[in-house]
Amino acid sequence: MKIPRLAQASRFAALALLGLYVSLAQAEILVGRVVKIADGDTLTVLDATKQQHRIRLTGIDAPERRQAFGTVSKQHLAELAFGREVTVQWDKRDRYQRILGKVLVDGVDANLEQVRAGLAWHYKHYAKGQQSADRILYAEAEEAASRNGVGLWRDPAPIPPWDFRRK
Repeated sequence: MKIPRLAQASRFAALALLGLYVSLAQAEILVGRVVKIADGDTLTVLDATKQQHRIRLTGIDAPERRQAFGTVSKQHLAELAFGREVTVQWDKRDRYQRILGKVLVDGVDANLEQVRAGLAWHYKHYAKGQQSADRILYAEAEEAASRNGVGLWRDPAPIPPWDFRRK
């Protein structure tokens, strides 16, 4: 028996939503005010109990401070988030004990905005840790920024931060 396309699409959408709910159910939520921007992919959040939390934005890798566009990337993240209340969705810490999370400012994904502005790469090495919808959005945002020569993509041969760190 052949299932009509609308029914298939409805089932797919229902499964996708179920997956989203399950992944969000496993995620921790941190709410607080951004009090420091370290660079284009790391910030500090002060929660309601006045505890500071270092956050490493997941899914992206921004230029290092001493690298081309490093200062611009940091400034852009500051314009997006500094002094603002944010919600951080996270589920683990890195080896430096930073929270690895997606930072939402008024519901806007700051991680994705860094990539859209051409001020961070989609960090594909760790993409399997992202939700599939985010993985697709970040990859498309990087491709669009690259194609349109936005931000660091104005450079004819931008050096990814992971290569810069190795040198």
